[in-house]
Amino acid sequence: MTRVVDRTQELAAFLRTRRECLDPAEFGLPARRQARRTPGLRREEVAELAGVSIDYIVRLEQARGLRPSAEVVEALAGALRLSPGERAYLYGLAQQQPRSADKPAAVAAEPLAQLIADLSPLPAMLLNHRYDILAWNREMTRLLVDFETLPPSQRNAMWLCLRHPELRKFYTDRETVVRQGIAHLRAAWATHPDDAELSDLIAEFLAQDEEFARWWAERDVAINGRGLKVLRHPEAGELTVRFEVLAPLENPDQRVLIYRAADDDSRSVLRQLFAG
Repeated sequence: MTRVVDRTQELAAFLRTRRECLDPAEFGLPARRQARRTPGLRREEVAELAGVSIDYIVRLEQARGLRPSAEVVEALAGALRLSPGERAYLYGLAQQQPRSADKPAAVAAEPLAQLIADLSPLPAMLLNHRYDILAWNREMTRLLVDFETLPPSQRNAMWLCLRHPELRKFYTDRETVVRQGIAHLRAAWATHPDDAELSDLIAEFLAQDEEFARWWAERDVAINGRGLKVLRHPEAGELTVRFEVLAPLENPDQRVLIYRAADDDSRSVLRQLFAG
């Protein structure tokens, strides 16, 4: 029978096994006179790499009740060269939350850019937590706007919704769309406190858009990854789409946004629009 996980014991065993799996030669560590009796790095070597005391490593590996801070967990993950999955596992055992990267991707990861293209004929685009648009396919440009014609500073979904003259009228329920975007930005702002570009973007919106400033002050927080939007396309007319937001495990700061027709009439409208 599977038992409930003893986090302290599992943390100790996990750290020990990860340490023993490492090849000292890959770290460029100085040669030791004393022969290694066990595989992997020594405890003192891990302590040195992580910037903690040897006694601390010993106590962790002996399951003596320590709960490392998020900073120590991050240092251990780096010292042990943990993979993203192992790093997440270590954070979970320590009951800590990993700090999100404060420098989000400014360009699309190549496999994700290819995925966006391959999703045709479904309109799709790739965004980071600031709503910067990193990649898109032809169908999304036909549905929204040709992003290639915009300066990079305007390739931001929130900026387009607030400031682009055509897209301000694009959503039949614009207030809901803007409110959802603001709630997402507030959540991103809290988890990326050192992201100066995000702070500057929010400051710009607060200074230049009265609606944004009013709704931002309400302090709603949410991440909406699925739903319906009714669109008013200048050429194709009104249509309803379902949207889905997917988070890639390999690139957690990037998001894949996909639109699908919500009904037969909308499917017909999209088919005609994309045929042009």
